[in-house]
Amino acid sequence: MRYIGIDLHTNSFTLCILEAGCAERIQTLPVQKGGLEILIKDLQPDDEVAIEATGNSTWFREQLLPHVARVLVIAPWQFEVIRRSVKKTDKHDARAIAFFLSKDMIPEARLKSAEHTQLSSLIATRDQLVKLRVSLLNKMHGLFVRHGLKIKKEVLTSKVGFKRAVSSHAWDVLEQVEIEVIADQLESIHQSCARLKTEITSFAKALPGYENLISIKGIGPLSAAVFLCTIGDIEDFAKTGNLAAYLGIVPRVSQSNDSQRVGRITKRGNKIARTTLVQCTLIAKRYSPYLRDFYEHIKKTRGSGKAIIATARKLLNTIFYTLKKKWVFEDFTNFKLKT
Repeated sequence: MRYIGIDLHTNSFTLCILEAGCAERIQTLPVQKGGLEILIKDLQPDDEVAIEATGNSTWFREQLLPHVARVLVIAPWQFEVIRRSVKKTDKHDARAIAFFLSKDMIPEARLKSAEHTQLSSLIATRDQLVKLRVSLLNKMHGLFVRHGLKIKKEVLTSKVGFKRAVSSHAWDVLEQVEIEVIADQLESIHQSCARLKTEITSFAKALPGYENLISIKGIGPLSAAVFLCTIGDIEDFAKTGNLAAYLGIVPRVSQSNDSQRVGRITKRGNKIARTTLVQCTLIAKRYSPYLRDFYEHIKKTRGSGKAIIATARKLLNTIFYTLKKKWVFEDFTNFKLKT
């Protein structure tokens, strides 16, 4: 059996082949221009390959899968050997990957289906547009503040409110140009976000678990799409703690001998999913007496910030069992399921 470690880049890759009784072999090849074909011709059916996670690692893995026994994509946040290496070269990284693969010590990244990957990309694009919209609104609000005009940002979010606010003041020539450009961009972003939302929700409706999630008060079509594309196959998670750790909503724990310190949440998971979970929790606790009472209890002793995170963890438990056991709520307020 041969163990092959690959340090992958967009235009080239460096591979290291380890085989018992043979000298190690290191080679650098281009991704295009026949380099991948040279590697595939040299592969054997019982080879094991490990690839450093990059933007094209999923595509690269699919090219190698039919020709070898196993292809692993490394989880970078769990494999610190390369990042912390003093001698950081492509050859050294490929050698380290092949060595740890031979010892079966490579942490494997969790790969999603093509449908979940495409949906996740759409959601990320919409999130970037929303952030750009907020940035432009802040810029517009700054123009008013510069002239000593007091105005609420919420007024500028609607097209009618934006025009009314702008027309209430005499602007300089250059300021008028800037305002016109901002207005055009805001309108374009609004239309793009609306189109993306329509496509995201339409695609998500065909995914297993969609009808289950939207039966939970506080989770809408877009939020359900975010959870489905982030979680993927719920069977990959044995218990709720695994899912919570995947989303980065578990506390950091540092233990040495008899001392143990519990810190803030890790935030290692998908930021969009984590933010969506908190937003859904703020709505869900209005309908669920259990979540509301739990939130108020934690808030009294630990503050509102920690209370909402703890309540979000409770809602995540409900999401886990809803997908795992295929629950559909008839009345979420009273936790009544459809028979």
